[in-house]
Amino acid sequence: MPHTDALARFGHALSDPTRTRILLNLRSAPSYPSELADRIGVSRQILSNHLACLRGCGLVVTAPEGRRTRYELADARIGRALDDLLGLVLSVDPACCPDAEPDGCC
Repeated sequence: MPHTDALARFGHALSDPTRTRILLNLRSAPSYPSELADRIGVSRQILSNHLACLRGCGLVVTAPEGRRTRYELADARIGRALDDLLGLVLSVDPACCPDAEPDGCC
C-alpha cells in the first residue's frame, strides 16, 4: 500500500474537470496562465487556484521567464500516462464521452 497516496493525489487532480483540462492542455506544450485560462474558458483566478492544486500534487512545475511564469508538466511521463488512461477509458466505455474533442478534452 505504499503507493496509495501517490495514486490518490493523481486521482484528486483528475477529479476536477478544470484540472483535467489543464493537464490535457499541458501535455502538448508548456503554457502561460493567461493563455491556459483563455483556452480552457475560465477566469485567471480560478485557473490560478487549480494550478496551485496541481503544483501541490507535484504534477506541474513553473519556469520563470522574465516577469512571466510558464507552467509545464513535472515529467513528460505524465502526458503519456494521460494519453494511456484516456485511451483505456475510451476503449472500455466508448460511449462515456461521445462528444470528445480531438485533443481528448471531454
